[in-house]
Amino acid sequence: MTPDKDWNVVFEYSRAQAIADGVLVDVTDAARGVGFKVHTVVTATLYHGYVVPPAGLDGSFGQSAAGRLHDVLTLALFAARASKGTDRVYFKVDFLMAPGKTETVDIIAHIGPGDTPAPVLTIMMPGDD
Repeated sequence: MTPDKDWNVVFEYSRAQAIADGVLVDVTDAARGVGFKVHTVVTATLYHGYVVPPAGLDGSFGQSAAGRLHDVLTLALFAARASKGTDRVYFKVDFLMAPGKTETVDIIAHIGPGDTPAPVLTIMMPGDD
């Protein structure tokens, strides 16, 4: 960030630092595979709470972090394509949390500048921003 003589910056926390700290999880490669063209992250809350399958949901239930992430990214892409002229879309994803038990989760996808003016995508839960 370039210092501005009209502002006194007290604290700065970059997107790169958040990724290095594990607050954000870089999923750009998977997002490109779905059709996104920008750097993409999901918040650690979403990733560890829902994308990573809970203990007990092994392969016999057809659950994997890669598959669940693909579902989130695909639904984010559908929501983004259906919504024009906004930097934020809202959508829901159903996650299998235990055998026979699903949980519907509200998710937000936000596009805007990151550490540079280039657009980046952040996928998060309400309250994560």
